[in-house]
Amino acid sequence: MEIEFKRPELEDRERINQYFRMNRNRSCEYTFANLYLWSRHYKVQYAIVEDMLVFYYTEYGYFTFPQGDSANLKKVLELLMDWTREQGREFHLINVNAEQFLQLEKLYPGKFMVEYNRDAADYVYETERLIALSGKKYHGKKNHINKFQKTYPDWTYEKITPGNVEECFQMALSWRRENGCEEDENKNAEMCVTLNSLRLMEELELTGGMIRAGGKVVAFSIGEPVCDDTMVVHIEKAYAEVQGAYPMINQQFLLHEASEYKYVNREEDLGEPGLRRAKESYHPVFLLEKGLVSLR
Repeated sequence: MEIEFKRPELEDRERINQYFRMNRNRSCEYTFANLYLWSRHYKVQYAIVEDMLVFYYTEYGYFTFPQGDSANLKKVLELLMDWTREQGREFHLINVNAEQFLQLEKLYPGKFMVEYNRDAADYVYETERLIALSGKKYHGKKNHINKFQKTYPDWTYEKITPGNVEECFQMALSWRRENGCEEDENKNAEMCVTLNSLRLMEELELTGGMIRAGGKVVAFSIGEPVCDDTMVVHIEKAYAEVQGAYPMINQQFLLHEASEYKYVNREEDLGEPGLRRAKESYHPVFLLEKGLVSLR
């Protein structure tokens, strides 16, 4: 059989989102902006198969778990397995969460196994807690914010708009130079995504906020809802030398742009020890594990 996969383009946004809306998924991958921006780096394509949305990582030969009407799920999986055999490849599903794996088990008891990757687990927090930062366990974060506010009494928070986005763009370029992104392939890819997020904020319907101190942009954050109760923060950048800038933008972005959402997904740590410590220090309410599914 023939399945026509194609690269997602801006005009595909609403078509793809209609399938995302059919299944509540808090994973950071399940937003159009994330898919569109990273598809340029990871070579992700999509197809509609029996009225379900499927993504295909062409470099690895991995599919994502089909999105849409679950009544069609078994038929779609059978078609994907047949197609994979015709291509001479092994069948795999990537970024599968525990709930999705249970669906597989019901349809195919004992046929599949899943290997979860701790480095790829998303950190999910209660938004209200990250805004209030109450109690002993957030004492250090509160101190950093208080120090920032005393050091920069003229600080302000602004929503990112067409009128000020260029300042964030210039700050991102400066951040890239300071952090040696050109020498690191992964950092460079992340900065390409960051810059393209700023360029295409309106087209991708992203939400952003920035912190000014001393009249200049010292931090910014970009995110979007991933489902009805969860905001995902895709990008957060701050100058390391501006003490307290990271906790400040973390708190202020949620206060102004995400307070109506119960949860915030701050994505994975990629196995980086420093990033893991930073994410754990905010005390996630749960980790959203994602794994690679293979046939037994």
